[in-house]
Amino acid sequence: MKKATSKEIIFIYNASSGVRNAVLDSMHKVFSPSTYECKLCDITYGVISENRTWKKFRQNSLHKMVFLHKDEFAKQYASKFGYKFEFPIVLVAGDNGLEVLITTQELNELKTSQGLIRLLKERI
Repeated sequence: MKKATSKEIIFIYNASSGVRNAVLDSMHKVFSPSTYECKLCDITYGVISENRTWKKFRQNSLHKMVFLHKDEFAKQYASKFGYKFEFPIVLVAGDNGLEVLITTQELNELKTSQGLIRLLKERI
């Protein structure tokens, strides 16, 4: 994978946008965490707020990071380019379009925000 120093890193959650969906996702995390389908959400956000370790990393990063829900991604990118991805996923937007930085499978295997941070540092 190429260095992503001046490229945009796009994080796409396996969740839909909106207040109603955010409430439902939070309830799902509490009542049935083992069946929650967005590991990216799970390791970057708690039930109510952003994970402190992740937030500190994100705020101190020199890379431009964009966070989208799957419906937002579909509106902004899929109609233009026909991209087909499984979610959650982390992409890099560069000269050659969108490239996968961290796959859905890799995200689903992560247990903590520290694991995600370590993986991002290795690849960018």
